Amino acid sequence: MSQTIEGRIQAAEEQLRQAMLASDIPALERLLDPELLFTNHMGWSFTREDDLDAHRSGMLKIHGLDLSELCILPRAECAVVSVQARIVGSYNGVPANGTFRFMRTWAPDAASGQWRVIAASSVMVV
Repeated sequence: MSQTIEGRIQAAEEQLRQAMLASDIPALERLLDPELLFTNHMGWSFTREDDLDAHRSGMLKIHGLDLSELCILPRAECAVVSVQARIVGSYNGVPANGTFRFMRTWAPDAASGQWRVIAASSVMVV
């Protein structure tokens, strides 16, 4: 029996969490679409390369990443995820800890079928 879209996305979300914790560039390249659009909690826009560069350089270090309240809304060609994340880490040497809600849109790559994040945004939970 083939895995449901919800099951695939749940597995992809866990792969993304592990890749972020380890700054695993090959895994992040697999999971983030080359044309990714990301807007962070401060309204700044980033590309996939911006994100990968932050991991490569060590500017972004994530020491803890706990996910909760995962909600997956599947559609024929994509899936939208809302998830709360408690992050412990640093950015450019400055502690960057907090609780955030992420909205991610996942879509399968046409050639490989690999589910990738094509768009994401975050807000701080207060």
